[in-house]
Amino acid sequence: MLRHYSLSTYFRQSFGCKVRKVPLDVGATCPNRDGTLSLQGCSFCNEHGSGSGLFGRGVDLEGQWRSWILGQPDKQGLFLAYLQSFSNTHCSLERLRDVLCRITALPKLVGLAIGTRPDCLDEDKLDLLASLDVHELWLDLGLQSSCNATLKRINRGHSAEDFARSVHQAAGRGIKVCAHLIAGLPGEGADEFAASVDFVNALPVAGIKLHNLYLCKGTPLEAEYRRGSYEPLGFEDYAEFLAHALPRLRPDMVVHRLASDPAHGELAAPAWASDKLKVLNRLARIMTRANLWQGKAAGAGDRIPPWFRAEAPLPPSLA
Repeated sequence: MLRHYSLSTYFRQSFGCKVRKVPLDVGATCPNRDGTLSLQGCSFCNEHGSGSGLFGRGVDLEGQWRSWILGQPDKQGLFLAYLQSFSNTHCSLERLRDVLCRITALPKLVGLAIGTRPDCLDEDKLDLLASLDVHELWLDLGLQSSCNATLKRINRGHSAEDFARSVHQAAGRGIKVCAHLIAGLPGEGADEFAASVDFVNALPVAGIKLHNLYLCKGTPLEAEYRRGSYEPLGFEDYAEFLAHALPRLRPDMVVHRLASDPAHGELAAPAWASDKLKVLNRLARIMTRANLWQGKAAGAGDRIPPWFRAEAPLPPSLA
């Protein structure tokens, strides 16, 4: 059994079956790259935005959706659209409305996850998101660190306070927020990562993605690594970071990710970051040996959460 509240478990509870995420490229950009804030981007960020690039190659949203679903072994399942690449609310309200209208009309869609930044949201855009007629709506919101000095060092372009404000605005409209944190940022160790986890834990955040920082080729952070001024986390260190962080999380917070997943050809270092399964297996061994689980150090004590007892409780009706 898993010792954390995984996204797959959450989906089975909600829908009674597997729900697959479909990454969609809507041609978004980022204020940290298009000159609104900066032309450099975050120091760790892939210049392609960790996306497929299909929109730029002329594949429309409907074509991307159709191609992805046809490639799945279970074509009768349910699907959630994930606007992953760059900052997908960094556009006019009219363009955002058009994109969302097209996506919500896609067949077999039960939900939507939208990747963006806290400085790319306003009241009108949040109202639009809250009005969507979908079973499941997530706002994937990048924080990376709760330390403003770190955010400045990596050229993030927003503050932890900006993130907190956006979380409260979204949660107040019933929008689930998934916070993104990165372990191993320059100048940060286990204590700083734990502080960021605690910061997110105290906010009305419904989910979290935890990433190990890996170096993408051609980024400013890779250049620091080549000069010897930055060293990425080791494999054992990251596994221990996670084993320390997960018990601090509220047991109701859905864990969407526990390890980064570099795209083919983008990884410069460390080599272990290409083996996600190895990270997850090592984490499971550490937590089992120490009898740890998500929430144990967050007020849950020895009360085992329901998702730990049973992987797939009976789902509610979709009606």
